[in-house]
Amino acid sequence: MSSFFNVKLYTPWDSLNSKTLTEVKLFSLQNIFKSFPVIEPEFFDDLLSNLYKFKHYSWTECIKRVVGPNNEDYDTSSFDFIWVYDDQNRMYQFLFQKIEENKDSQAILAALAPPELSQLFKKFKDEAILRTLTLLSNPKKIKLLMVLAPKGKSVAEEQQLLQIGKKDLEKLKFNAMLNQMPNIKGQWFPEYSPRCSNCNRIITEIKGLNVGLLKIKCPYCGYQAM
Repeated sequence: MSSFFNVKLYTPWDSLNSKTLTEVKLFSLQNIFKSFPVIEPEFFDDLLSNLYKFKHYSWTECIKRVVGPNNEDYDTSSFDFIWVYDDQNRMYQFLFQKIEENKDSQAILAALAPPELSQLFKKFKDEAILRTLTLLSNPKKIKLLMVLAPKGKSVAEEQQLLQIGKKDLEKLKFNAMLNQMPNIKGQWFPEYSPRCSNCNRIITEIKGLNVGLLKIKCPYCGYQAM
């Protein structure tokens, strides 16, 4: 078991490079608290308000994968990653996960970085959470704050869809191959298949038929040569 969450995202500082994913490692708060700290929706309401009011607060869709400490892939749709520089040029990174899918729901603070910040949280626990959230809500103390949100389907979901797509393609190719195979009744050894001299239909199924050395009874019209 690892102590970190890994977030893969397109780089918001590089004009949203959409070809290369950057991986960011954040320390899981379950290593500090007995359970993940719950953050009330009022904090996110204040953050949203600042996004509308201040240019140094921004929101970008760029998260493509979230992998937990047990190497489990998460549905990225419930995660937000907040990347901050304060007026002292100190960097903060926070990974939040909404508990329910609505704007008024609580969220948990799942992980953070850099290591110096995790040491601060280990020392001050709940007080560190309060001080940090207060800082994030104060535009005068913030030099740059980016809310990084999920972008489309996660890498894990895209890989699953790709695998399903490959399986479907293989099935289509197999079905197409079967359609091109010769019909056993019409094309395999047709010169050896006897025909009824009365109705001219090919007699290929002999199970249960009256088969003799010189005569065959037609299963379609019942004609039998004498």
